[in-house]
Amino acid sequence: MNGSIKNKRILSCAITGSIHSPTMSAYLPITTEQIARNAIDAAAAGAAAVHIHARNPENGMPSSKHELFEEIINLIRAENKEVIICLTTGGGAGMTVEERSAVIPKFKPELASMNTGSINWGIFDIADKIQEFKYDWEKPMFAMTKGFVFQNTFADMEGILKVMEENQTKPELECYDIGHIYNVKNMLDRGLLKGKPYLQFVMGINGAIKATPYDLLHMKQTADRVFGSDGYVWSAFGAGRMEYPICTQNLLLGGHVRVGMEDNLFLRKDVLAQSNAQLVEKMVRIMKEFDLEPATPNEAREILDMNVKQ
Repeated sequence: MNGSIKNKRILSCAITGSIHSPTMSAYLPITTEQIARNAIDAAAAGAAAVHIHARNPENGMPSSKHELFEEIINLIRAENKEVIICLTTGGGAGMTVEERSAVIPKFKPELASMNTGSINWGIFDIADKIQEFKYDWEKPMFAMTKGFVFQNTFADMEGILKVMEENQTKPELECYDIGHIYNVKNMLDRGLLKGKPYLQFVMGINGAIKATPYDLLHMKQTADRVFGSDGYVWSAFGAGRMEYPICTQNLLLGGHVRVGMEDNLFLRKDVLAQSNAQLVEKMVRIMKEFDLEPATPNEAREILDMNVKQ
């Protein structure tokens, strides 16, 4: 790695996701304009990459409609040509793999998320905690996850990776548990991945690995054994209140970080974030306390070897 970027860390911002709902925060961006503005402002605050989901602008329900993604991308690019736009292939609960991955051939993003294994995905407790929802779709969506498996079979992963290779898109490999690291090794050994894999440790989802210091260290040590300490690039985050503790620990381990309203709605205890930029600004302040700096988009591309075609 270029010595000038050894103290740089990639800061990604996941703008809206598909887990949180409008009832949970009035600040959650749901329209194309809100999502794009949050992404632009997050980039200005220090995010090298913005992770994009789309939502129905009328009610905030997660959506796979291409016209929504297209409008978001165009709005971002009208103001910022440099930030890395990472499109989701995770989609929302109940979407098919074909729906989730269709954004790749359509938009040919330079970076896109790819989930590396199936898990139980249990956010059903939210349905019991909130008495009154703003929109009719919210409570049933949360409640159905008690019996929901987020499917990412080997066939699914192989298919998505082939689509990414055909469109020169680098996968951001979402690892929700230890076994997913071994799944990545399987795909690397089979030639489905090229170059250093870019792992994103997703921690704190009910049904997968918890967001604790011990579990983060276990993920890191496992990846070191599987790939060698210099054989991969990794980022990590914790869901909810563990977002900043996990990100801070990961900085000290030498890794990169992700924040954003997809993962956490609060700036601090009992204080809702009013924008994704606020979450990015907080992470930048933490970085600077350890004499680290957020990487620019082009520095992030260098760190991720994005010149290596998948």
